Amino acid sequence: MTIKLHCFGESGNAYKAALALELSGLDWEPVFVDFFGGETRGADFRDLNVMGEVPVLVDGDVTLTQSGVMQMYITEKTGKFGGKTPQEAREVMRWMFWDNHKLSSQAGMMRFLMNFLPEEKRPAEVIAFMQGRLKAAYTALDVHLRGRDWIVGEDLTNADLSCCGYLFYPEPFGFDRKDWFEIDRWLSNIEGLPGWKHPYDLMPGNPSDRQ
Repeated sequence: MTIKLHCFGESGNAYKAALALELSGLDWEPVFVDFFGGETRGADFRDLNVMGEVPVLVDGDVTLTQSGVMQMYITEKTGKFGGKTPQEAREVMRWMFWDNHKLSSQAGMMRFLMNFLPEEKRPAEVIAFMQGRLKAAYTALDVHLRGRDWIVGEDLTNADLSCCGYLFYPEPFGFDRKDWFEIDRWLSNIEGLPGWKHPYDLMPGNPSDRQ
């Protein structure tokens, strides 16, 4: 049975699940969600996910929300990306929690504020404050990656798939790969994996809304 991922190309959180599905080898397909047209605020979508968010993964009678839960589910089904030992598994979870709190949540908000709001509505003081917080997150990740090809262990894990979620997007949000040597090298490792795809190639999106 084909797994369905309700998603749209501009969503970094959806990309985390989509990339995990793609690299896992599972049979899956994207289902486009018109976020910019208000679909996630509608009653039909809220019946699917009361949180009103993408991604949503549907696998037969299993429906999952939150990208980290989906990554864990993919690990359960395939044995991939979860770490090779209990110690590695805990470290994978540590970095996934860190990403959700310190990196992706802030990068996602920053990218939205700087690109998808009308220019006159972009809050300059909030953007400046968040740039400082994101710089601290980039620094932590960059330092951790010194001497490492992957965030945890010797192979790709959900830690990598989570932390890279927003870092491949081209829209400006205060992140430039050339400023972060170790992060850039690590992202190149991910890009070099067989089956890797850019978020806009992996999921359907709204080209007219990109800047």
